[in-house]
Amino acid sequence: MKIGELSRRTGVPVRLLRYYEAQGLLTSHRSEGGHRHYDPEAPVTVGRIRTLLAAGLPTKVIRELMPCFADDGTRLQACVLDHLRAQYAELDSRIASLTQARTALGDILEASTRALTHA
Repeated sequence: MKIGELSRRTGVPVRLLRYYEAQGLLTSHRSEGGHRHYDPEAPVTVGRIRTLLAAGLPTKVIRELMPCFADDGTRLQACVLDHLRAQYAELDSRIASLTQARTALGDILEASTRALTHA
């Protein structure tokens, strides 16, 4: 299928499909005229990419994970689970940091608002 059809079938803009290809996440074959053609399983591949991006994984990590899908393609092989657990722990750490920053900002806003109302 051509890139326009893949875009229509997946709802992903052509520009992003080209980006995925440039990042090594998606492959195409070029026709003699230079047009991209994708294999029939490309929509499934794009779905996997979108799922992993939505999980907050960077494209570098996704590139490493793409060959590791098992069974029907909805699960990853056990050999990459430690990597996913590390990513999960990193997200927890970032959430904790953001929560602390939010609390600190809230304290500043509250103190500033109180000072203005008592002035």
